[in-house]
Amino acid sequence: MTTWDKSRLPSRHVSVGPERAPHRSYYYAMGMTKEQIASPLVGVATCWNEAAPCNIALNRQAQAAKRGVSDAGAAPREFTTITVTDGIAMGHQGMKSSLVSRDVIADSIELTMRGHCYDALVGLAGCDKSLPGVMMAMVRLNVPSVFMYGGSIRPGQHRGRDVTVLDVFEAVGTHAGGNMSDEELEELEQHACPGAGACGGQFTANTMACISEVIGLAIPFSAGAPAPDTERDEYAYKSGRAVVDLIRSQLRPRDIVTRKALENAARIVGATGGSTNAALHLPAIAHEAGIDFPLEEVARLMRDTPHIADLKPGGTYVAQDVHRIGGVPIIIKALLEGGLLHGDCITATGKTLEENHKDVVFPKDQDVVHPVSNPISQIGGVVSLFGNLAPDGAIVKIAGMQKLRFEGTALCFDCEEDAFAAVEARAYKPGDVIVIRYEGPKGGPGMREMLSTTSAIYGQGMGDKVALITDGRFSGATRGFCIGHVGPEAAVGGPIGLLKNGDKIILDAQAGTIEVALSDEELAKRRAEWKPRGHNYNSGVLWKYAQTVGPARYGAVTQPGAKAETHTYADI
Repeated sequence: MTTWDKSRLPSRHVSVGPERAPHRSYYYAMGMTKEQIASPLVGVATCWNEAAPCNIALNRQAQAAKRGVSDAGAAPREFTTITVTDGIAMGHQGMKSSLVSRDVIADSIELTMRGHCYDALVGLAGCDKSLPGVMMAMVRLNVPSVFMYGGSIRPGQHRGRDVTVLDVFEAVGTHAGGNMSDEELEELEQHACPGAGACGGQFTANTMACISEVIGLAIPFSAGAPAPDTERDEYAYKSGRAVVDLIRSQLRPRDIVTRKALENAARIVGATGGSTNAALHLPAIAHEAGIDFPLEEVARLMRDTPHIADLKPGGTYVAQDVHRIGGVPIIIKALLEGGLLHGDCITATGKTLEENHKDVVFPKDQDVVHPVSNPISQIGGVVSLFGNLAPDGAIVKIAGMQKLRFEGTALCFDCEEDAFAAVEARAYKPGDVIVIRYEGPKGGPGMREMLSTTSAIYGQGMGDKVALITDGRFSGATRGFCIGHVGPEAAVGGPIGLLKNGDKIILDAQAGTIEVALSDEELAKRRAEWKPRGHNYNSGVLWKYAQTVGPARYGAVTQPGAKAETHTYADI
C-alpha cells in the first residue's frame, strides 16, 4: 500500500490530524478503511440521469473508473451533476435551460470538489453541454483530471437505412407538408434511437468528444466506442488509473490546456465539420485557463483546416463508423501527418500528443476520414462571418453546403416560436432570410438552439432556398445556410435587433461577411429609435444567468475566470 504525503493535497483539510477526527468519522460511516482515508480522494463525477439516452450508461462506466482509481492506490468518491438534454429540450421554452446548464454543471462540480477537498477529478459526460461543463470545471479547479466521454448512440434502422434523431426532426416538416403518413412518422420515431448514447452524428457531443482527446484531457481512443460497448468500461478503468498517475506527477489541466492545445481543438472541429457550438465552448474553456481565445480566432483555425471527415449532418457517416476505422486517433494522425497540429502538447497520459499517436497507422481502405492531401474541401467545415450585421461576429457550418453565398430579404421574428409557426404554416418564400432574434445569451435568456425550425424547413424541401440568422444558436445537427451567434445580440441593441422585414441581407461564407444593405446613417437612426425588450424570466436561475452572462464572442461566460484569480483551488 502506497504511503501518501498529503501535505500539499487538498484532502489534508478533511483527513489529516486529530482535529479532523469528526470528518474521518463520516468516511468510516461509508465503509472506508483507515488506509483509504489516508490516500488521495478522487472525485468521480458523472452526469448520469434518466433524462435521455446520452446519460444512462454513465453510471456503469463510473464504476469502472472507480475500480481504476482504487487499483492505483487512491480512494474514489462518486458524485453526480445535472444535464439538460437538447434533444428533449429542443423546440420549446425548455431550451432556455440548455446553455445555462453548462455553467451550472461546472459550478456544481467546483462546489462539490471544494466542499469536500478532493485531490483529483475523473469526469464522465454524455450530452452536449455536459462535456464542456465538465472540462471547464477541470481547468477551473486545476487539480489532476481526466475526462471521459460516455459514448455515442448506434444509428437506428428505418426501412433499410441508417437514421439518427436528425431524421426525426426533419420528418416533422415532411409530415407537416403531407409527404409522410402518421404511421411512418411513428415507425421512424420508434426506431431512430436504439439505445444508450449521445447523438451519433458530428453534432455537439461528438465534436466535444473529439476535442477531449486532441486537447489532451482524455486518454487516447477513449471517445470512440458507442455507449453500450463494454469496451468503454476498459477506457473508464484506464482513466481512473491515469488520474492517480497525474496526482503523483502533479500534471494539471492548465499544463495541458495551453493556447497550442486550444488551437489543436479548433482544428479538429474544422477537420470534422463539427458543431458551431464549439466556437462557444472553446472560448469558455480557455477563459477558465486565463487565455483569450474569442470566436474569430477559433473560427479562423477551423476555416484554415481542410475538411477531411465525411460525417453527418453534412456528410455520410456517424461516430460508430469513425470507431470502426480506429477512432478519433485516426483523425488526429491525419492532421499530425498533414502538419496541422502542435504535436508537442503534453496530455493526460504524461506524454505528448505526437508520442501518444506515433504507432497509429492511418488506414487507406476507407473513406470515412481522408488524408489532408486529399480533403473533402480545402476549407474547414465551420467559418466565422463579420460585417455591419454582426460586428462581433457570427458563425456557420458549411460542411456539406453547395452554395456559400446567399442574398435575400429579411423576414423577422422576435422569438423561435413565432418563426416555427410561420415555417409550419409555410408563411415564407424562397429567397427569405429568416431572422430569429432576442434569443441571445441575455435576451433569451439562455441562447436557444433552433433545430426544430431548421429541420422543419429541410423536411419541407426548402433547405437550400432560404437562409436563417439568429443571435441564438443552431444545433450541431443543423445543416444549411444557418448562421448563429450573431453579435452583439438584439437584447443589447445589436444590429440584428434593428432589422425590418424586406431589408436586403448578403451572406458570403467564402468571403466571411454578413451585411445588411443599409447605410451607417440609417442604422444609427434605427438604433436611436430602438427600445430594450423585456422577457418573462424575472426570477430564478434564468434571471440570474441573464444578469451575469457575457457575449457569445467570448464564450457566453458568467464569471471573470482565471485572470481574476488570487488563488487556485488545487493550491488551497
